[in-house]
Amino acid sequence: MKTFATLLASVGLVAAHGYVDNATIGGQFYQFYQPYQDPYMGSPPERVSRKIPGNGPVEDVTSLAIQCNADSAPAKLHAPAAAGSTVTLRWTIWPDSHVGPVITYMARCPDTGCQNWTPSASDKVWFKVKEGGREGTSNVWAATPLMTAPANYEYAIPSCLKPGYYLVRHEIIALHSAYSYPGAQFYPGCHQLQVTGSGTKTPSSGLVSFPGAYKSTDPGVTYDAYKATTYTIPGPAVFTC
Repeated sequence: MKTFATLLASVGLVAAHGYVDNATIGGQFYQFYQPYQDPYMGSPPERVSRKIPGNGPVEDVTSLAIQCNADSAPAKLHAPAAAGSTVTLRWTIWPDSHVGPVITYMARCPDTGCQNWTPSASDKVWFKVKEGGREGTSNVWAATPLMTAPANYEYAIPSCLKPGYYLVRHEIIALHSAYSYPGAQFYPGCHQLQVTGSGTKTPSSGLVSFPGAYKSTDPGVTYDAYKATTYTIPGPAVFTC
């Protein structure tokens, strides 16, 4: 019986894609939403990350699921962090076939917090804070370091940001089947911050909506990753202070 259970677990790992499992924010450890545990608990723990349905992808760039994943809902908590500080996200081990970019966006929530707020499909509130794509025409991608333990990814909260509540959208785009559309696989997830500090900036240019930021015809969405050609990361330019 134990052998059969072990076999099932192994099959699950082979079939798995991935999601952010936990994070260190403001020096504190946070366990993120657990899609295969939290829904089955009588009293699931409150999280700083919004719920996701599992480790599978979103493939429709016109769907609201492209924002924070399918059936996402606001989390109860916010993680305090200073503007200018670094956040560490830890993914489940990423499949080595799923090459692609890693991108992070932020959106300012209402002054009362993110816990009751979800941007509409037409709300241009998202600004990009970090992106990584392909190194030239090599086989090294931003997702490559996440294919081996400890699968850490870091982004910096812009130092000039005005204090307040922010929703962070973080994703990997897997391009192994992106030579035609639909084919690219998007793995978005969102978490909630309470940003502190003395910054004064609220980004007002380069804002995009999800859906809306990506189109099926974008060269970063429909792309043959098996060819040695340069890659254009989709979305706006990275916000700078």
